[in-house]
Amino acid sequence: MPDSESKPGRGRARGRRRKPRSAGSKALRVAAWGAAGVVVLGGTGLGYVYFKLDGNIKSVDINQALGKDRPRNVDNGSQDILVLGSDSRAGANKKAGGGIDDGSARSDTAMIVHIYKGHKKASVVSIPRDTLVDRPACTDTRGTTHPAQHHAMFNSAYSVGGAACAVKTVESMTGIRMDHYIEVDFSGFEKLVDDLGGVRVTTSKAIDDPDSHLKLAAGTHTLNGKQSLGLVRTRHGVGDGSDLGRIQLQQAFMKALMDQVEHIGVFSNPKKLYELADTATNTVTTDSELGSVKDLYSFASGLKGIGSKDMKMVTMPVQYDTADANRVLLDKTKAQTVWDALKADRAIPRAATEGTATGQADGVVK
Repeated sequence: MPDSESKPGRGRARGRRRKPRSAGSKALRVAAWGAAGVVVLGGTGLGYVYFKLDGNIKSVDINQALGKDRPRNVDNGSQDILVLGSDSRAGANKKAGGGIDDGSARSDTAMIVHIYKGHKKASVVSIPRDTLVDRPACTDTRGTTHPAQHHAMFNSAYSVGGAACAVKTVESMTGIRMDHYIEVDFSGFEKLVDDLGGVRVTTSKAIDDPDSHLKLAAGTHTLNGKQSLGLVRTRHGVGDGSDLGRIQLQQAFMKALMDQVEHIGVFSNPKKLYELADTATNTVTTDSELGSVKDLYSFASGLKGIGSKDMKMVTMPVQYDTADANRVLLDKTKAQTVWDALKADRAIPRAATEGTATGQADGVVK
């Protein structure tokens, strides 16, 4: 892939996974604001567009699927959102993700977004997909019950039981009730970035990864959708080739993406606004409480005061599994410090992530 235009532990921690997998995007605010923008169109006499885009949004009823066996809903003004990047390995996603069309669905990126009371700042906790967890028994949205499993890979929850089981696993692991669920798919993410006009990033080192089809010289680039997808998927082109290192790249890209949304000026360009809103509403799957443009608009309005500088990003505290360098285990003591801070609506202490496994891609993208 050509370079883009430079415009405007424990144990053997450095093991490489033998077979690369795809990672999804982290486009929470992009998806929400893209959908929200259609309300402006409705106010200009194009109300029919509102109803057209409203029908694009897919939603799942998490509350009905999980019932009452969930953590207590703490009403302290904060919100917790589980955001997943998904790859169905079929259709457009097969082409975008380079996967095999086996009819399965995978969640290769997961993060908990905590919006603090007052909605002026947020913390993001990325969950490594290869974390071995005790997956609880859960019932998916079709009513099928899936048994519990000890030491299952975290991302197997989504593969087995979809959104409901992913939420159930996160709530079981953290003791925190997820107020909302947002899922963004591969192919939609790629088009979303193109509709935004690209995302500007600076790489401190050259990246050349044939697995993700990304080749970038060190320097500043405006990445198109295909290149952006390659960046959030790349592993072997940077650092130690670990999934933890890739999470660092994804977090840096997310901040760049947020900055792009803040400065794009889509509300002064009706054509760009419609394109972005149409792509965003076709890209996301939400919980049923966000399953309309009106609901997404209300949700996005609560995020408008949060910029990249107001968002602290960390990786869930883990240590490498001494029995398998391709897996990580939850550092329960340090992780509990993170969960306790979020439950109390406090900042995550720096000590909670010190001395944990992090990979080696820090500072490659900024």
